[in-house]
Amino acid sequence: MLIPTKARETGDGYLDRTPMFQFILLSLLFPMWGAAAGLNDVLIPQFKAVFGISDAAAAFVQSAFYGGYFLIAIPASRVIKATSYKAGVMIGLAAYIVGCALFFPASHVGTYLVFLAAIFVVALGLSFLETSANTYSSMLGPRKQATLRLNISQTFTPLGNLTGVLLGKFLVFGAGAESIEAQLGAVSGAERQALSDRLLGQTLLPYTYILAVLVILFVLFAVTRYPTCRPTRRENEPESAGVGETLRYLTRKPAFMKGIAAQFVYVGLQTTVWSFTIRLALENTPGMSEYDAANFMIVGFVCFFLGKFPANFLIGRFGPSRVLIVYSILGALLLLFVALGPTDLAVWGAPAASLLMGPCWPTIFGGTLDTIDDKRYQETGGAILVMAIVGGAVVPVIQGFVSDLSGSLQFSFIVPAVCFLLIMGYFVDHLRRVDPELEEPATAHAGH
Repeated sequence: MLIPTKARETGDGYLDRTPMFQFILLSLLFPMWGAAAGLNDVLIPQFKAVFGISDAAAAFVQSAFYGGYFLIAIPASRVIKATSYKAGVMIGLAAYIVGCALFFPASHVGTYLVFLAAIFVVALGLSFLETSANTYSSMLGPRKQATLRLNISQTFTPLGNLTGVLLGKFLVFGAGAESIEAQLGAVSGAERQALSDRLLGQTLLPYTYILAVLVILFVLFAVTRYPTCRPTRRENEPESAGVGETLRYLTRKPAFMKGIAAQFVYVGLQTTVWSFTIRLALENTPGMSEYDAANFMIVGFVCFFLGKFPANFLIGRFGPSRVLIVYSILGALLLLFVALGPTDLAVWGAPAASLLMGPCWPTIFGGTLDTIDDKRYQETGGAILVMAIVGGAVVPVIQGFVSDLSGSLQFSFIVPAVCFLLIMGYFVDHLRRVDPELEEPATAHAGH
């Protein structure tokens, strides 16, 4: 029997009230892509050590992950437009389940490319989920609270990040007293191959737990009734807009295009800091194991979650652009300290930088999506915003190349420092374009 909702749709596609069960269930999807992203940060040092690859090559874990987002986002939006947001969620969950299942053969075949293929399929599912859920969350209620709802849903994402890295710490790394590189260096021949096979087999374990949760979510969504959240078509208005028409509409909106660029840079910043935090701890602390180095990533995700609350308070008093300008300056200075400071202290700067990242994604996403006045273009516009996640595929590889060329992973943190400065430029421009007195009120950002 379907679980119903009493909320009624208004002409603009929003609802007159928020159906709480449906909204909470939808919000539970957000930690699921957070967990996948957190596990990537564990897989990078694992694969680097086991396969003996460079920092740039190891960063291709993120390229496979965020590349999947990029490639499928617009096709996902067209499927959602032709069906419904709920159908997009169901397809995304199904593909995520298949991607997790692919870790079973990947852990036995034991080649880097097969693991990348499994990660890519996971990302295909997540692209459907994010393209559906980010926009759907903003639509499940009155329009004036749209960004607030998205921020509330996004609050669950760092809990998923934290869960992913905890699963990786205990199930993938295990309580080894030595680093994986040291363990592999102490053996040779058949013994080394057996150790490599065991280490790769451990990568399967966290995905079995995620797989079980995904099946439960799939069933719950199947039996829950969701509103369509479609705007009423005006007289003589075409029922839908094609990709070409949508792109022409959006490219004529400078504010939308700047938001896309800012989201690309932000996701690249976040991903590259998190991708190399464990590696930085290993490089700067001789003798440390991956199991212990994962604690820095745990601290980073806790900082990411806790940092949202003072940001929300400050945004309420001073407006989002002013706060994020200051946050970006502080973030750039902190990451410059990571790149150039003393090794024993610099390693703490990477997780501390997460304190300053929290308000970026929902503020840019919600504000950019709101520039789309004609909601016929909303699904594709939201998909293009999700495509900006491809920054997470590009920036970590750039940092990996800087690390390989300079011979110092620590120095390569200059790359995310520059990203913070670019984000500062975006919000400076936004503050100039928008009357400071008309900056969005605190309730639009209070949740994330």
